Amino acid sequence: MPENFEPGQIILWILLLVIILFIGAALFKAVRIVSQGEAQIVERLGKYHRTLTPGMHFLVPFIDQIRQRVDLREQVVPFPPQPVITSDNIVVNIDTVIYYQVTGPEAATYEIANPMAGIEQLAVTTLRNIIGSMDMEQALTGRDQINGQLRGVLDEATGRWGIRVNRVELKAIDPPATVQSAMEQQMKAERDRRAAILTAEGIKQSAILTAEGEKQSAILRAEGDAQSTILRAQGESRAILQVFDAIHRGNADPKLLAYEYIQMLPKIADSESSKMWIIPTELTEALNSVTQGFGGKPNGPTVDTDDNGYQPKVDFGEDEDDVADALRNTALPDIDDALAAAKGEAARATDEASEAGETSGRRARRDDLKGQDPDRPHPDESK
Repeated sequence: MPENFEPGQIILWILLLVIILFIGAALFKAVRIVSQGEAQIVERLGKYHRTLTPGMHFLVPFIDQIRQRVDLREQVVPFPPQPVITSDNIVVNIDTVIYYQVTGPEAATYEIANPMAGIEQLAVTTLRNIIGSMDMEQALTGRDQINGQLRGVLDEATGRWGIRVNRVELKAIDPPATVQSAMEQQMKAERDRRAAILTAEGIKQSAILTAEGEKQSAILRAEGDAQSTILRAQGESRAILQVFDAIHRGNADPKLLAYEYIQMLPKIADSESSKMWIIPTELTEALNSVTQGFGGKPNGPTVDTDDNGYQPKVDFGEDEDDVADALRNTALPDIDDALAAAKGEAARATDEASEAGETSGRRARRDDLKGQDPDRPHPDESK
């Protein structure tokens, strides 16, 4: 400091510096910038004056003061586990999470001293009231109901504090270890029961479907057997009629029939299981017919005879001499050749009757198929 300055000038310079510092501090306190998502409570001489919103504001230095800064964003507050007793006297620990937002900065500042402590205690008491009216099963399965009731009570109580409770969530419900073990066993038994029921239902459905299939198969098989039996009977009946008609059209000689009858007797008796064979009574008649056929003497009563033996009584009329001469000159064929020829004729007649029966059977089947489906052509006709 220069030596020529007087003490009065020094004091003046000090006062001037103090005034400059005071003016700078006043200007700094007069300008206030508020950030987005925040509000500031201004008091003038200890009384609420106004609320500053985001932006730049001017205050009266040393008169207006900032009482509190309020965060307007949504807050998430987790509360520690709280022991709660259910209606069936089971103690469970419940963790809660509350989502809230300040909507009235003035009320949040002046209506309650500690909003978070108030919300926590209110949440605990409300949760105990709600859980106390439920049993353990309802508490575990009714989280949405608990959340709704708890949010409604908190929002109503914190509304006058300028706070809005948006959501309340139960983060965990922890029953005692013994109860949890019993619940796990119960759940396992329930799952086993459901599995057994589903298995039984599957077996039941399988048995029903199998029985239905066997029923349908048996019905179709029976219908097929019935149709086959009917067609076979119709074919056999037509074959018998054809054979009978062929025999009559062939005009078989009674002597041939008698001979065939005698030929069949040994075949009837030719069996390993035959211990005793009874000769039928009509065998004598058959032998008489054969004997008469080949000029032999019958076993039964005879007609008029002469001294030389059996002679049938035949009346030839006026041509008796000519007939006798013709008979004397006639050369009879060998008996074996005649029998072979007769058997051949009988076999041919049987073959013709069989062919006629097969033809009529095919015709009958074709008629039956046409009766079932008139529009469908028969396979033989398609050829």
